[in-house]
Amino acid sequence: MTARILVVDDIDANVRLIEARLMAEYFQVLTASNGRDALEICQNGLCDIVLLDVMMPEMDGFEVCRRLKGNPATMHLPVVMVTALDQAEDRIRGLDAGADDFLTKPVNDLALITRVKSLVRLKMLTDELRLRATTGQEITIEEFLAREGEDLTSGKGKVMVIDDRPSSYERIVKFLAEDHKVTLVSDPREALFRAVDEDFDAIVISMTLEDFDALRLCSQLRSLERTRILPLVVISEIEHDDRVIRALDMGVNDFVRRPIDRQELKARMRTQVRRKRFNVRLRDSVQQTIEMAVTDGLTGLNNRRYLDSHLPGMIDKARGRDKPLALIICDIDHFKNVNDSHGHDVGDEVIREFARRIKKNIRGIDLACRFGGEEFIVVMPDTDSALARVVAERIRTEIALHPFVVASGAKQLPITVSVGVATLEGEVDSAEKLIKRADVALYNAKRGGRNSVVVEAA
Repeated sequence: MTARILVVDDIDANVRLIEARLMAEYFQVLTASNGRDALEICQNGLCDIVLLDVMMPEMDGFEVCRRLKGNPATMHLPVVMVTALDQAEDRIRGLDAGADDFLTKPVNDLALITRVKSLVRLKMLTDELRLRATTGQEITIEEFLAREGEDLTSGKGKVMVIDDRPSSYERIVKFLAEDHKVTLVSDPREALFRAVDEDFDAIVISMTLEDFDALRLCSQLRSLERTRILPLVVISEIEHDDRVIRALDMGVNDFVRRPIDRQELKARMRTQVRRKRFNVRLRDSVQQTIEMAVTDGLTGLNNRRYLDSHLPGMIDKARGRDKPLALIICDIDHFKNVNDSHGHDVGDEVIREFARRIKKNIRGIDLACRFGGEEFIVVMPDTDSALARVVAERIRTEIALHPFVVASGAKQLPITVSVGVATLEGEVDSAEKLIKRADVALYNAKRGGRNSVVVEAA
């Protein structure tokens, strides 16, 4: 794992020390001695993580962090505040500015490297989701982030606290309940099931569970698909740094040491809830993009790309089960006249209604696709030539007997359809040959006067 780390500090000795530690782990290191240079490097997309000193002239680290997190082009960059200050208010100020973590000088080598690796994993995931989310959309990534990031901080998060000691969890629950809906679970085994079944925004885990290994629980949560990206925050004793490092290395997102500072816990949890919501939005956008790629936007049916990728598999399945398979092509008669006489808006209404009637007259296992223009294909598993003819006639009759009501009810258009039918033949048959034979049958239906069904010659 490698990444480009930007180290920002006005003291050269500090920069060189951290740079040497990171380069020993084969990270690429960029440096800046002031906030303005750091902002420019980040704006140009040259780094993956920012290690940011707080005490700098002209523009301190808090202001740099606020500007990074307030800019849609850089808001996704993980920021770690590195400072010699150890007062709680300084940590809170950095986290409130949007920092993902706060390290105090002198920085422990293992803690630094482990945290950087953890944030690199997060950044890689976020980059992939951001790229996929904007694929095929006519917006820039900055516009997407600005639009999707507007309400990520609104509303209470749903947080689970896993702790079996009342002296410990009462304080945690009290602090978190001020901003979030908190569910306390004292049995780690029950917590694992609830984490899978319920939609939590983050989980807080005590590292001092009496009857269960907290690290094993973290590992189990990270290994399950439903909880793989769910933010995890562990609560640790100050002498348990080795266990915290192991937890971070297995994918835990953050930690808070006892004695727990109220504002620190709240600030860190706000960061994790925001991260969860951002990733969910991106994941939903990925799914939408995938659906758009295989769905016809006008009718909601699958498109030709989907047909091309799935028809060979349907043929293989039918052949493997020694079952018949039929394909019909439907083409709206004289559709060009509809567009020419009534306009393309009315033509679109006819296409949509035609698709609706096709879906109404086929089974759930059948595959209906818009093949292009006014042409549609239906693939019917477990269907022989005789049954396919019945379905094709049912569609033809449904179209011919009921005029299409368009233009908000102002017009009723008589529409007819020609249909060609073909069935799977032999071991050497293919998707292309099947479609070709149905197309020939459709041509014969058109040539024979339209508004008819023709089945391929046996």
